Amino acid sequence: MSKYVKGLLQTELERKVAEKAIKDFLVVSLKGVNGVDGNLMRGELKDKGIYTLVVKNSLFARALNKCQLQQAVSLFYGPCAIAYATGDVDIVSIAKEFAAWQKKIPAIEVKGAFVENSALDTEEAKKLSRMPTRKQMQGQILTLTQSPASTLLYTISSAAQLVAGYIKAVAQEAQKQAA
Repeated sequence: MSKYVKGLLQTELERKVAEKAIKDFLVVSLKGVNGVDGNLMRGELKDKGIYTLVVKNSLFARALNKCQLQQAVSLFYGPCAIAYATGDVDIVSIAKEFAAWQKKIPAIEVKGAFVENSALDTEEAKKLSRMPTRKQMQGQILTLTQSPASTLLYTISSAAQLVAGYIKAVAQEAQKQAA
């Protein structure tokens, strides 16, 4: 590959990293995945907002260095592809999807992940698939914050009902005595 072509590829990779704001990604090896399975997987992942990009390690390392993401360079050895998302899809969702695809296509290998400017090794990246997603965590936090509030509301309303019952009983007793 000529220097000119490499320069074009590196510029394109830098543009993708910058424009698509690729900050968190999963590094995988797709070596041994046949074309049909690969296309099927990419199509289904794309429908969910997850994209894969096969990269040349040296060119992608230069692109990462230029975009101030040097910590991720250590993840790129051997045949590599990155899986990243746009929109509301988080890295945990990407890891869960690839864990599911690994069951269907055992040739897929997770090599690591880059999350919040930190490189995660293979084992740490696999642990991501067992974590709750951002939406699940938001739901859990919402439930936890609503629980004390609903308990307090129940306590106040039950006390108010109790007081209202006493007032009603006293009023009925006063009416009976007045009559």
